[in-house]
Amino acid sequence: MEHDLDRTALLVVDVQVGMEDPWWGPRNNPECEPNIARLIAAWRAAGRPLVFVRHDSVNPDSPLRPGEPGNALKPVVEGTPDLLVVKQVNSAFHGRPDLHGWLRERGITGVAVTGIQTNFCCETTARMAGNLGYDTLFVLDATHTFDLPAHGGGTIPADEVARMTASNLHGEFADVVMTADLV
Repeated sequence: MEHDLDRTALLVVDVQVGMEDPWWGPRNNPECEPNIARLIAAWRAAGRPLVFVRHDSVNPDSPLRPGEPGNALKPVVEGTPDLLVVKQVNSAFHGRPDLHGWLRERGITGVAVTGIQTNFCCETTARMAGNLGYDTLFVLDATHTFDLPAHGGGTIPADEVARMTASNLHGEFADVVMTADLV
């Protein structure tokens, strides 16, 4: 499928210092942040729209609470975006300012989703983007997640969680791609 990258916004979701906290558990994909940096650089060089998303958690135990050092964006998320969305739920489409309205006002027809966590905020944002009619790219190697406690007991390794997200999204809500496909 052909994608019009010049009408595609890069969404960098929840790439925050607090995601390094041991509170989250073991993670996968150590190349996530370098891949996000490559995508940000490519989007800027091409003059394409760039959106950063920050999660302001209301959970009193979360390292992503406003006012805590973990709430800050990681250094890889450098420079000023075209839009900063602040949210308290999983989807970037339920934050402030209104992402959907901002994209539509600018004639942006696609999004490329990157960030943390693959299976929560990134997947939810991609599902909503697909449902809203955006040409949605899910850049799997520019996301990462953590081991997940399994319903009924045990643990699902982060790599398996990411593979399941890719399987859930591809062909239904998004095209799952890799950084090299876009830069």
